[in-house]
Amino acid sequence: MKRRPIIGISSSVIVDEAGSFAGYKRAYVNKDYVDAVIRAGGVPLIIPFSTDKEVIISQAQLIDGLILSGGHDINPYNYGQEPSQKIGETFPERDTYEMILLEESKKRNIPILGICRGFQLINVAAGGTLYQDLSLIPGNILKHNQVSNPTLKTHKVEIKENSVISSIFGKETMVNSFHHQVIDKVANDFIVVAKASDGVVEAIEHKTYKFLVAVQWHPEMLAVNCEKARELFSKFVEEAKK
Repeated sequence: MKRRPIIGISSSVIVDEAGSFAGYKRAYVNKDYVDAVIRAGGVPLIIPFSTDKEVIISQAQLIDGLILSGGHDINPYNYGQEPSQKIGETFPERDTYEMILLEESKKRNIPILGICRGFQLINVAAGGTLYQDLSLIPGNILKHNQVSNPTLKTHKVEIKENSVISSIFGKETMVNSFHHQVIDKVANDFIVVAKASDGVVEAIEHKTYKFLVAVQWHPEMLAVNCEKARELFSKFVEEAKK
């Protein structure tokens, strides 16, 4: 039987707030990522967070594709800024861990998919910048954090033709939204392939890399009942088979 591709999913650390193990640290990732990969025909492998560079490099050698998952705000020092009053919780060590995973995965030319925080980290790692909060953007900005109901689609995005995203979603689609930071300067190696009606960047793709796609929304949550979201993971897993 042909081996199914192993899809690495970057993880974080969560601290139990109550119960028998209050204060105890756990490695975790939301289960929707795992389910979306399995549904697409891949074998999910949660990559435990580490500060050991040699360990992270070895982790990257085990996988056929990489998903950079959602979570904390990116440390603004990574893109040359001081923290604003409205920045959320950061996890600088996780930034380093994921940037090493990203760098090592690119060396191996395996497909990479960034989601929410992962979308932002990919841009920052390549020299782009972020708005630390939506309130810092001039103009009439949409609500980009729907707070609850992960499978609810709350706003529209318009998609550029001849992109990976357009090959799946067409010229426009509705998405869910759980973020307060957004891309400001787009890294030189990337093109914008989707925007919300307020101008917020919703998806980017690398200009030359075979499959390096990142989205601001959460397709892993939508994949529970959205065929197009499932197609994104299927295309990603297919690339990992090559």
